[in-house]
Amino acid sequence: MTQPVVRLNRELKYQGTILKIYEDTVLANGHEAHWDFIHHNGAAAVVPVTKDGKILMVRQYRNALDRQTLEIPAGALDWPEEPKINCAYRELEEETGFKTEKLEYLISVNTTVAFCDEAIDIFVAKDLIPSKQNLDEDECIEVEAWEVKDLEELIYSGKITDGKTIAAIMAYARKYSV
Repeated sequence: MTQPVVRLNRELKYQGTILKIYEDTVLANGHEAHWDFIHHNGAAAVVPVTKDGKILMVRQYRNALDRQTLEIPAGALDWPEEPKINCAYRELEEETGFKTEKLEYLISVNTTVAFCDEAIDIFVAKDLIPSKQNLDEDECIEVEAWEVKDLEELIYSGKITDGKTIAAIMAYARKYSV
């Protein structure tokens, strides 16, 4: 039987705009080890559904991958205690130029459980109301409407690799049987 892991120490090594990187000293199976831990305050994402059943997706450059990605709209919380649904309303309008009066909770996703505590709540937005895109200074986002079946094909062919987007599209397709 394995012994429980015990954290002996946590030391902040770096603090950035959206994350903090720590070195944890742990006792695991009787052995001292050093593990990386990244803290993220959390985020929210939205599956925006048009009247004709298409999903609004955002295409944007992602520095970590050094390429454009196709994703559902999402963003980090503005402060640690911000309600995720408030973040979702904001990000929907900022990134797509549409808003809604009602978001429906779909799922929650922990993005990288081995070393990061980021948790994203994902919501569904219907009855979209045209508004105005309000991007951050460093954002360049194109909005595209996609059929769910075409997004599933992009997932299965490895062209969509973003975890939150895959989880959201698959959960939406299953729940709403589109």
